[in-house]
Amino acid sequence: MWATHFPSPLGRLRLVCTEQALVGVYFPDHAPPPAHQAEDGAHPLLDAAATQLAEWFDARRTQFELPLAHTGTPFQQTVWTALRSIDHGQTTTYGALAMRLGRPSAARAIGAAVGRNPLSIIVPCHRVMGRGGRLTGYAGGLWRKRWLLAHESSGGLLFEQR
Repeated sequence: MWATHFPSPLGRLRLVCTEQALVGVYFPDHAPPPAHQAEDGAHPLLDAAATQLAEWFDARRTQFELPLAHTGTPFQQTVWTALRSIDHGQTTTYGALAMRLGRPSAARAIGAAVGRNPLSIIVPCHRVMGRGGRLTGYAGGLWRKRWLLAHESSGGLLFEQR
């Protein structure tokens, strides 16, 4: 595995890839900490991820076109795939995501899976809100979730401030 750091408005992101796919995008104080051990080094996938993230932060990109590989349980994989279907600038709730996945009583389990997403920003877990649009946990911290949502909404906040 290879890794590099990408300077972003939210802090230095650690990008991790295998030969075939991007496997991690982590904030400096990511919780839980990165699961991937990798050596710093150059790789075309890391270059592509850095370019696309720069375009996203500059509001010139709304979707990522990178090969991704998630390491997780089948349930986590299903949730992470569903996250990628939430459009840029849109939000949903854990409950709505549970309904969409045919697991109406699994909102808490879905929340746990969302919280284990290893591909922050690329797989947009920041777009999932609590009941009634409340701002809830985020692996990079709530201030980053607020920033990401404001960035995507062109300055208009999409969540209830608390």
